[in-house]
This record gives sequence, structure tokens and C-alpha cells, in this order.
Amino acid sequence: MNDTDATLTRRDFLAVAGAAALPLVQERERVADGRDASTLPTGGQRPFVVAQQGSFAVGGTVVTNPGTFDPILLTPDGQTIHGDHAYVQYQIPPDARTLPLVLWHGGGQFSKTWETTPDGREGYQTIFLRRGWAVYILDQPRRGRAGRGTVGTTVAPVPGPGATGEQGIFVRFRIGIWPEYFPGVQFSRDPEALNQWWRQQTPDTGPGGSTLVSDAVAALFAKIGPAVLVTHSASGFPGWLTKPKSENVRAIVSYEPTGWAFPQGEVPPPISTSGGPVSGTAVAPADFETLTTVPIQLGCSWTR
Repeated sequence: MNDTDATLTRRDFLAVAGAAALPLVQERERVADGRDASTLPTGGQRPFVVAQQGSFAVGGTVVTNPGTFDPILLTPDGQTIHGDHAYVQYQIPPDARTLPLVLWHGGGQFSKTWETTPDGREGYQTIFLRRGWAVYILDQPRRGRAGRGTVGTTVAPVPGPGATGEQGIFVRFRIGIWPEYFPGVQFSRDPEALNQWWRQQTPDTGPGGSTLVSDAVAALFAKIGPAVLVTHSASGFPGWLTKPKSENVRAIVSYEPTGWAFPQGEVPPPISTSGGPVSGTAVAPADFETLTTVPIQLGCSWTR
């Protein structure tokens, strides 16, 4: 959480994402808006150029009821439900870099993770767009804007109770020991920032699972082609599982991954932590082998 704890700098990230030098960002922004900085809106952010933007659903399943649909009675017979897909929003700049970035949120979150920060700063979605990357942000199946699932569940208030309540998440995200902030923590002390952060938590609308969500993300890579996968926290382990399903995953940047992949028969003993024992998960040796074929960068603390 402190500057000295950051193991993944922005420069490291840019290098992993596969470009030798930054484009002429200032020139792009000058073309987009020739005004003097003093005339810009509050915050001083210049407009950026977007060549394409949009959204789509990808992956998922279809469930069909038996029988024949009756357009008059409108009974359940013969009707379908499309669900378990991912929702994807994208922005592509002119002359985009070769490899897009795919940004995958963590547990209890959705794509808001990568948009404007809780304290109002620019998020990764546009930070990297300005620097020439096409950026895809996603909501995994049964979460956020991809909430249409094919399996029912009871949606309880989330987060909470217990360890996933709001004060519990404050602690688990290492912001501090409620209600005190850790010294040097980069999270804003502004109460409105905390309000915004808590309000971006969202529930699962059905049972999840690494296979379900990684299938959808692999379908995304099949649609867009080669790209860099960026995961955070709970999407870390499903991110490892996505690579064996798609040759289009050309690099993985994993922030604070929960869950670690090891070849079968080589999982180390659990490690004791303040939050309980932590252990790895076995995957097929052939699947693990695919992870050795691409660059992987680990970030073990917040860097912004």
C-alpha cells in the first residue's frame, strides 16, 4: 500500500504490455484539443481521441425449456434464456498499439474498478487509452452488467455480513484497521471517496466458479485476437486458467492474485497468514506449461 511496497511500477507495466516507447501523447492531445491548459475543465484533463468504442456480450450459454412456445398464452414452454456471458466495453484509439489490454476486476467488483477512481482521479481505462492502447474492460459472468445467469440464487446484501462487510473489506484491502487508515496508505481520506468505493461493490447473481468465468474471458480473446490480460485479486486464478484456453493471451499482468496455479503433484504446503492458511491449486501439467510460454508480471500491492 505504501510507495515502498509497490513491486509493479507503471514503467514495468508498460514494458510488459509490449511497447518500446510511449507514443506522442502530447501531440495526440494537442490535435484533440488545441486550447491552453488554463481553459480546460476542472482537473486539467485534456480530451483524448477515440477511433472506436462500444460494448458487447461474449461467451455464455443458452437454456431452452422443453415444449413449443405459444405466443398467445406465453407459457414457459419452448422459451429460452441467454446468460452466463461476459459484458465487455471497449475504446480503441487511432493507430493503436499492437496488443490491446483486457482489464478484469476482482471479487465483489465489476468493471468500475478500472474507471474513475473513488476519489475522482483518472482510472486505468483512460490512462492507457491516452498512451495508445486499445482497452477492454469486462464484467465477468453473473456479476455487474453481466448479471443474467442461467442458474438461480438468492441474492443477499453484498458485501456482508462478516468478513465481507464494508468494514471487513476496509481491512481486507489493507486500507487500515477500521476506522483508522494505515500510515502512508494511498487511499484518499476523503469520506466521499470511501462512500464511492463501498457503493461500487456488487453481488453475484448466481454461483460462480473459475471454469465458468474463464470460459467467457477465453471467448473474449477468441473474438478480439491477441491481447494482454490484466487481472486483479479474485480474477487472478481464473486468469491463469484462461491462458490454456486461448493462444491469444500473449502476456498476463496479475495484481494481488488470490489463488495460485501449480502443476499437479507440485503444490507446496499451505502457508499460514493472518487471514488463515493460503495454498495453491493444482492444474494439469499441460495447462501449467502454457503459462511458461508468455511473460507474467505480478503486482503484490496497490501502485496508485
